[in-house]
Amino acid sequence: MIVVCATLVLALSIGTRLTFGLFLQPMSDEYGWGRGTFALAIALQNLVWGLSQPFFGMLADRYGPGRVVAIGGAGYGIGLYLMSQATTPSALHLATGLLIGLSLSATSFAVVLGAVGRAVSERRRTMAMGIASAGGSIGQFVMVPTGHALMSSMGWVAALGMLGLTAGLMVPLAAVLARRKEDPRQAAPPQRMRAALGEAGAHRGFWLLSAGFFVCGFHVTFIAAHLPAYIADNGLSAGLGATALATIGFCNILGSWFWGVMGGRHSKKLTLSSLYLIRSVVIGGLVIVPVSDLSILVFSGAMGFLWLGTVPLTNALVAQIFGMQYISTLFGIVFLSHQVGAFLGVWLGGYVYDLTGSYDLVWYISIVLGLAAALLHWPIDEEPLPRLASAADQA
Repeated sequence: MIVVCATLVLALSIGTRLTFGLFLQPMSDEYGWGRGTFALAIALQNLVWGLSQPFFGMLADRYGPGRVVAIGGAGYGIGLYLMSQATTPSALHLATGLLIGLSLSATSFAVVLGAVGRAVSERRRTMAMGIASAGGSIGQFVMVPTGHALMSSMGWVAALGMLGLTAGLMVPLAAVLARRKEDPRQAAPPQRMRAALGEAGAHRGFWLLSAGFFVCGFHVTFIAAHLPAYIADNGLSAGLGATALATIGFCNILGSWFWGVMGGRHSKKLTLSSLYLIRSVVIGGLVIVPVSDLSILVFSGAMGFLWLGTVPLTNALVAQIFGMQYISTLFGIVFLSHQVGAFLGVWLGGYVYDLTGSYDLVWYISIVLGLAAALLHWPIDEEPLPRLASAADQA
């Protein structure tokens, strides 16, 4: 039940967030904003999400993820309503950037996967996290077409209001995550948080993992926010933008499970390197091949298969090296790097487009960053720390 409810929470939280790219053009056209205005709101959202993630991770480690998710679900619904009523850039930035950013921090991977990781054995942890992470893609597959249908039938204002009501469903789901079920085989000597933070800060692999996750944030947020507009700019139908995002979500359902299984059977750091390398190849293909309905759908399917596979691998690697006691806190810090990358990806996309009228430069940057991330993971020492190894031997 913990895995099922974690999957549903992530479906609502991440799936709803990934509909925001559909609102870029209609809101910008309605109020005469440049794309940079909306892109800055999403960029701020990602930065607030990342900066507050370690804090919400600490709250989840101390008080349990259920309470944190319940508060976040309520805030998410309110934020979407305020976003629908925003008529000025500052109002948009406060609702979309600040409130929804904080709510995402309370209802996303660091908090939710912490509950999943504690409930299963180490052997099954990566796969269980992969299944739960696929919830974000299930949500994307369901919520993006739903958001597009609501916009078509009711207009974008009412569509945001309806999405806000749907986000409120996370509050009752949080009750199951409040059960602090923990697999007894994961027992390790208790540790103070300050010691855990110092231990992670002195570990080179922790910072390499964080640097690699920066690239993931840059990739997925730039694509989610700007792909529908990129498709329209190339003369293709607006409906294809929603189809492309839904395709990414559907393929990531399989991809999250696949990469979770691969991480459970093989070296997690090498699996991550392979994933980032393939991403660069896929993005390069989009740049080289002439844009058409087929090329967009092939790109969306391939990128979807690689979309959130980094999350269970990265989370499980943090747990493998440092243990489970402060998993939400430590992954929250790593996730901060992800969100800094997300901020730059979505903001740079809007800035470069307004400056040059094209997204080409950002696609090229994405290719280079993917190659860099593939190299960064190779030197990581993924062996558990000595104190964990000693506890395992005693057990």
